[in-house]
Amino acid sequence: MLGTRVADALAGPHDVDHYLELLRPDWAVRRIRGEIVAVRHQNDDSVTLTLRPTGTWPGFRAGQHVEITVEVDGVRHRRSYSPSGSAHPRTRDIELTVRRHPEGVVSRHLKEHAEVGMFVGLSAPRGDDFVLPEVRPRRIVLISGGSGVTPVLSMLRTLTDEGHAGEITFLHYARSAEDLLYARDLEAIAADHPNVTLLRTFTRDGGGELEGRFGPEHLRRALPVDEDAAAFVCGPGALVEATRALWEDQGLITPLRFEHFAPPVLPDLDPDQLGTVTFAGSGVSSEADGSTLLEQAEAAGLSPVNGCRMGICLTCKCTLNAGQVRDTLSGAIGGVPGEEIRICVSAPVGDVSVDL
Repeated sequence: MLGTRVADALAGPHDVDHYLELLRPDWAVRRIRGEIVAVRHQNDDSVTLTLRPTGTWPGFRAGQHVEITVEVDGVRHRRSYSPSGSAHPRTRDIELTVRRHPEGVVSRHLKEHAEVGMFVGLSAPRGDDFVLPEVRPRRIVLISGGSGVTPVLSMLRTLTDEGHAGEITFLHYARSAEDLLYARDLEAIAADHPNVTLLRTFTRDGGGELEGRFGPEHLRRALPVDEDAAAFVCGPGALVEATRALWEDQGLITPLRFEHFAPPVLPDLDPDQLGTVTFAGSGVSSEADGSTLLEQAEAAGLSPVNGCRMGICLTCKCTLNAGQVRDTLSGAIGGVPGEEIRICVSAPVGDVSVDL
């Protein structure tokens, strides 16, 4: 009864979960929250949080992401992160690693203030494309760079937890050994599981199993046989695009799934392609500067609802009234009036009006 809309109506002005949270933060009938039960600082730029979710948490698939809600100075902020822990059913806790960004409100807050006992809001897991296939192939290749390690590490941990006996290659790129997240965890997994091959590349210092950047030699080490396999890559745009390009150039039949945690660097728009951005719902206009609609809206004093800021969670979608936009992930220019666009990865081209 407590989980019905009728109960919410009778409980008004708030829903049942609001009052349960006042009694005990770990009680819920529909909302999902997570209690921080462990805090680990792997290096100066990151914090790893272990969350114990409420009973409303449905579990997740390795590779998915979850949106967390954090209150900072009385304002609620949403950001998306990929769990790095195993998705095996016996594991209910969620592990998230947040890398601090100089201008990141949420990442700085969590790095500096996260502590055991703190609660954060959680969404249901999202993203069904970048996940392990239900039928596991004989070979699985996991490629990552920087903090893109988290979703593929979740895949690795899930596979080893379930006793997967096929060949697993984990290829990771970091600037240096000190910059490699989960260094000891990866070494322990490789030591305990003979079917796991760990290949590390330190692009600044050297000293890993491989040297340099992703290319044909790295591909041969990671995927010596192009059959009955699946591959995943997550990391900076340059790594993802290099992997995709080589995959296509080699004509590989192994399916490659990819996810950016940062968009690729695109050339600036020609000044003649910039115009006026009108936020029709707010009656605010500004001159375009080449940044995304979300960034320009915030610079104009607006506070659009957003989550991942990477084009993944779809929280920021709004209607394009007029004009065209450039997809900052692909560089493609398009858009028709009435289309829903992700303003976090859409930059205006010419005069643009959005329903915001």
